[in-house]
Amino acid sequence: MEARAQSPLFSRQALVRLILPLVIEQFLLMTVGMADTVMVTNTGQAAVSGVSLVDGINLLLIQVFAALSTGGAVVVSQYLGRRETEQARTAARQLLYTTIAVSTLLMVLALVFRQHVLSLLFGNIEPDVMDSALEYFLATALAYPFMAIYNAGAALFRSMGNSRISMLNSLVVNIVNITVNAILIYGFGMGALGAGIGTLVSRITAAVIILSLLRHPNLPLCLRGFFPIHFRRDMVGRILSIGIPNGLENGLFQVGKLVVLSLITSFGTDAVAANAIANSIAGVVNVPGQAIGLAIITVVGQCMGAGESEQAVRYTRKLLSVVYLSMGTLSVLLFLTAGPLCSLFNLSPAAADMAEEVLRWFCVFTLFVWPLSFTLPNTLRASGDAVFTMGVSMASMFLCRIAASYLLASPWGFGLGLLGVWLAMFLDWVVRASVFTIRFLRGRWKSLRVI
Repeated sequence: MEARAQSPLFSRQALVRLILPLVIEQFLLMTVGMADTVMVTNTGQAAVSGVSLVDGINLLLIQVFAALSTGGAVVVSQYLGRRETEQARTAARQLLYTTIAVSTLLMVLALVFRQHVLSLLFGNIEPDVMDSALEYFLATALAYPFMAIYNAGAALFRSMGNSRISMLNSLVVNIVNITVNAILIYGFGMGALGAGIGTLVSRITAAVIILSLLRHPNLPLCLRGFFPIHFRRDMVGRILSIGIPNGLENGLFQVGKLVVLSLITSFGTDAVAANAIANSIAGVVNVPGQAIGLAIITVVGQCMGAGESEQAVRYTRKLLSVVYLSMGTLSVLLFLTAGPLCSLFNLSPAAADMAEEVLRWFCVFTLFVWPLSFTLPNTLRASGDAVFTMGVSMASMFLCRIAASYLLASPWGFGLGLLGVWLAMFLDWVVRASVFTIRFLRGRWKSLRVI
């Protein structure tokens, strides 16, 4: 598209309206998983460990759903940037069809092979941990299609510059999840299974609400007619051109984490529990970067659709500065309070010490490296440069995070245990950040086309 916009596509107020609800939403979504972990602590470390192991698998699949949604959001945002509303609506329907089909297939596979998957990944875990993991996996696998629908719907609202809807939806999800958890875990003593059912009920609620809201007639992407289902190969192809590389990147990223988690299980239940709690606490610091990363998809996508690549550069720099300020502040606060925070969980003294140690290292590297490693590449994805980000992330994952984990953590290497795994993760961040920064500055991504 040759026409150039003369004024900024997003005012400061528009950015605030987009980003602030996203930050709140990410906090709320994160607490769904944290609520499951925290609320099962009363039933012992075996339940906590079982939930955390399955959450690693669930996160892998959620990342696949999020990747497909990102592909749809990029295509829809670029059509909206061109002011081609009907094409944007067509892309939105194709996104929903695709995510429902993929998530249903994954649900069936997970239900049939859940015990085999757990045995393959975590075969050496203790029997009581395995029992809790199987119960939690059963309930949460049923939630996959509803998770996928919510992810797609939230991505469509973000493409329209409206993140308030998904924020309010997330609030409802948390209320439902915590309420059902409390009834089943504390009232009926159902432990990990109760937490899984709470997640299932809350995800069903989220999917129903988001689909209902997408039918509002005043929306640019009002979606009233879903039937008969008709797949548009060209539109699905555009979505998958972003979604598949992004899905492979996110999926293999989580596979790498699961491989490393299998190494952590060999260090004992204390290490597994410490890793689970440390990841939950660290997730709070990541929220601003994750939220603004989602906003970048919308902002840069619309800029590229409107042919305004220089505006995309300016918005990326502005939003990255916000990420550094917010995550830097949280990192300093966490560094100072890591010990007291870890003591709030029902951990053994050894597990609490391990969690505190890795969190302090996490704060240092997050302060300097995390935004360039995880927020910046969303600009590249929004422009259509998803294959490059996939290649870099996969190479860094296998060469740094996995190989270095075994070298630094295992007894035949440096024997650093859990800390060695986290140090390998930080090495992965440094490599990713370096390559993505060079790619962004060289500017080749500005000439790419998705639609």
